[in-house]
Amino acid sequence: MKPINIICTGNLKEKYLKEAASEYQKRLQKHCDLNIFEIKEVGLENESALIINKINQNPKEFVILCDIFGQKLNSEQFSCLLSEKINQNSGITIIIGGSDGVNREVKRRADLLISFSDFTFPHQMFRVILLEQIYRAFKIMKNEKYHK
Repeated sequence: MKPINIICTGNLKEKYLKEAASEYQKRLQKHCDLNIFEIKEVGLENESALIINKINQNPKEFVILCDIFGQKLNSEQFSCLLSEKINQNSGITIIIGGSDGVNREVKRRADLLISFSDFTFPHQMFRVILLEQIYRAFKIMKNEKYHK
């Protein structure tokens, strides 16, 4: 299985978010090698430097940045994107920036910017949303019932 790496700023503090994230991580075990890397909340520039450093450890992975100005996809399109990029690359890295976002260097390094909504979500809650959508994407890829 190829990895899906999620780089995110901050850690989950609320019990209900930890439980939800844990549940989706458990469900995803049979679909991918999921890794979550938490970056300390130390200000936009320092966080961005830590993200770039982490990305550079796996230079052949396809990098997706979650950004409000990114391309909007529905669940089926996201599933197709993940399937295609997993097959074409050594893995996928998805970045969730902190409350101040990321710098230009991270945006330039990303292969694709995607947006889940015009709404702004707390980055801790968004991690759970992202995990759910990755799980949904795999269910769609396998033509299983969950997404209907």
